[in-house]
Order: sequence, then structure tokens, then C-alpha cells
Amino acid sequence: METTIGLEIHAELSTRTKMFCSSKNDADEERPNVNICPICMGHPGTLPVINKEAVRHVLRVGLAAGGSIADFTEFDRKNYFYPDIPKGYQISQYKYPLIAGGMIKGVQLTRIHLEEDTATSKHDKGDYSLVDFNRAGVPLMELVTEPVIHSAKQAGDFARELQLVLQYLGASEANLEKGEMRVEANISISDDPNKFGTKVEVKNLNSFRAVERAIEYEVKRMTEMLKNGEKIVQETRGWDENKQATFSQRKKEDSHDYRYFPDPDLPKLRLSEIPEFSKDVLMKDLPELPWQKRERYGKDYELKEDDVEMYVRSLSWGNYFEAVAKILQGKNEAKKLIGLASNYLTSDLAGLIKKDPANWGDLSDLASKMSPDNFAELIIMLAENKVSSRGAKDILALMYNGESALKIANDKSLLQKNDEGEIKILIEKIITDNPAVVADYRAGKQTALQFLVGQVMKASRGSANPGVVQNILKETLN
Repeated sequence: METTIGLEIHAELSTRTKMFCSSKNDADEERPNVNICPICMGHPGTLPVINKEAVRHVLRVGLAAGGSIADFTEFDRKNYFYPDIPKGYQISQYKYPLIAGGMIKGVQLTRIHLEEDTATSKHDKGDYSLVDFNRAGVPLMELVTEPVIHSAKQAGDFARELQLVLQYLGASEANLEKGEMRVEANISISDDPNKFGTKVEVKNLNSFRAVERAIEYEVKRMTEMLKNGEKIVQETRGWDENKQATFSQRKKEDSHDYRYFPDPDLPKLRLSEIPEFSKDVLMKDLPELPWQKRERYGKDYELKEDDVEMYVRSLSWGNYFEAVAKILQGKNEAKKLIGLASNYLTSDLAGLIKKDPANWGDLSDLASKMSPDNFAELIIMLAENKVSSRGAKDILALMYNGESALKIANDKSLLQKNDEGEIKILIEKIITDNPAVVADYRAGKQTALQFLVGQVMKASRGSANPGVVQNILKETLN
């Protein structure tokens, strides 16, 4: 069976006001019905005005994806009744979207257009529903892919990459838990690779895991239906997270059911006549994009793929790493130092922040807790054998208070001793106290040497350089 998937992804845009009025756009507002006005409530006689910043966001997303900006575009009325649609229609785009084509993560795009979000229905008060209109009219970008996705994993990877693009561009926070990004999957299966099967849509998937599991469930359900000779019905289905299953919501509408027509209250737009929306102007303002950052990190720093992905997926981690790398760049064996720093960042420091949030706080506060200079100092001390790897971990665990690595190392007596005279004195005592172990070593038992090294390190409270200890022990014992 051939699985074919197309995605429709909605993202609320980061603008100060709503799409067609001056009401505040605030996804964090918890009081119901405070960010509303006669326009977004659909009162008679009111006139909408296009939010210019929302248009700019969509154009930048389109250019980042390699799409084409429309010369002519317009807004349409999408007519349908639902309690969360105060006007009885939604202002959207149908025939003339802002962006056509493009590609992200190897997936071809059909279009990207702009519309307004709906209100929010609440069903948690009793045997009735309430409607909060704070979200009604919020700028909503819709991106539609071509039906070229063939697995749940590919769909999830695409959605994750799109989220990064939106965040890098500052177009949307794209937080799925808050509903700022919602995914809908159109799925069909067919035993003929040249034909599409009947399409089923799964709506409002609000996590990447849900996207992948819903698709996997649907593919399995539809495959079993076909094997049993059952007919698949074109419909819209929902996803039940508790049951890990889809359920039927309604028969799928076609576009003509919405009776689209151009909104008579909004002007047609000739984008080529708006200088700030020219391709050249917009392209100059684009930041480094996720795939460009991956390529640069791999080329400039030769980092492990997992490390690169961590820095690409978290702007806070990426910015901190770059600040540290910049400090280390001018040192001897810079790439080795940067690789060592990356290892400590992604494993030790990440583990500390997760394990000890009371001291380390939020990742966004990392630079204020421990400056990149202090972290770079620790890495240099480690590379120069001034502290052991164990000592470096102990020092790092105490660096949330802003103190330098050197000060902590001095205060805690964690600087490694390389003075051979001092180390020889410790070794002679350990050899005298452990004659049986010394005999084992001279009889060929190599593990005895490691025991003796451990005893010397313990006697020095970890301050002796283990490499120097091992060399002197071998010389003395041999």
C-alpha cells in the first residue's frame, strides 16, 4: 500500500494587534473576552483594516522557504456557521494566496496564505459551552504542502522544521501546547502508486507526537478497512490522546461548500507596488535559517550531529555555544577546545540544569548565571590539565553563582598538582602501605596499578594529575 500525506499547518503570528482591528493579540491572556472590539466581534457597520505586519511575516516565511511572492492578492470570505465564528464567515484567502510554491525539509509547498483565527469554545463548566473571543481575529498563517509525504516520521520532521523557521524569523512562537501552531494531516492510501486513495483529514493535532501517532493510526485503520473490502469515506476525524485513536467528527466538506467570494470591505493588493514588500528588501532582512546554521556548525566547528541539532533547535543553547566558541576561537587548538566545550555543554551542563533548576534557573538566564567567559576559562583549564575531568565537573556544578572557574578551583583545592616531588612523596607512602598490591603488580596483575593510582588520587584529594601519578608509579615500581 502506498501512503500519501499532505499537511495543513496553522500558526498564530506574533503581531501586536489582531488581523483586521486594533484589539491586542495576546496568547497569554487568561481573562475571557477582554481583547475584543466591535470589528473582531462582527458587529454590523464595522470595517476591517489589514494588519501590515502580519502580511510581512507571511512574505518572509515564504521567501525563507524559496516560494514566490504574489503580485496580486486578495482576501475572501469563507462562509460557514460555528459558534466561534462571530461574523458567520472567516476572512481568509482562496484563489490568490500571498505565497506560491517553496520547499522545507525536502517537502514541496503548495501555498502559504493569511487569514484570521476563530474564537475558543470552552466545554469545561458543565452541560453547556462558553465562547472566549480573545482569539477571534488573531492573524493566522496557513501553510499547505503538496501530497508528497509518505510516512508519519517525515510529517513530524517537517512540522518540527517549520516550527524552527517560524521561531528563527520571529513570525510566531509556534507553541503547540498553547495552540499557537496546529497541524492537520490529509492521509490517503492506495494499492496503485499512480493513484490517490480516498482522503481522510485528521484535524487540530497539537503536538509532534500526536501528528506521528495519528498518522500511524490512520494508516493502519485504513489499510485494514481496504483488506476487509470496506469503503473508506472522505471525512474529518479528531485525535483522542487518551485512547490513542482517531474518531469521526463530520463528513469532509469541499471548497465549494464554503461559498468563497472576495471580501468587499478589503482592498485588493498589488504587492509589487509596495516598496517594503519587494523581494530584495525582504531578503536582506532574513536571518540565518536552521539548515544554514546546521551547515555552518558542521563546517566551522566539526561538531557531532546531535550537538549541532541541539543548538539549532534551541536558540538559547545555540547563542550560548556561539559566545563560548568565539572566545575559544583565537586559542591554540581552537577546534579541539570548542569540541570539548560542546561536550560539556550538551552533556554535563544540560544535565545540571535539568537536575538542579533551583540554582541554575531557566535556560534563558544561563548567561547571567555563568558567563561564557567563565565557562571558556573552565574548558581551557581542563585542556591544560590544570584540573582533572572529575574536578571540572565539580567546578561546573558550582558555577551558577557567577564565580570564575579558577576561584572555585582554588577555594575547593581542585587545581591539579604537577609537582613531581610532592607526588613522589605520596606515592612512596602508598607503596609502603600496600605491599600486597605492589606484589600483585610485579607479578603481572595490571589492575593493581589502577588501585594504586586511585589511592594516590584519594590521598591528594583529587588534586594530583592522574597522568603524572601513573607515570611516576610505573617508574618507581619497575
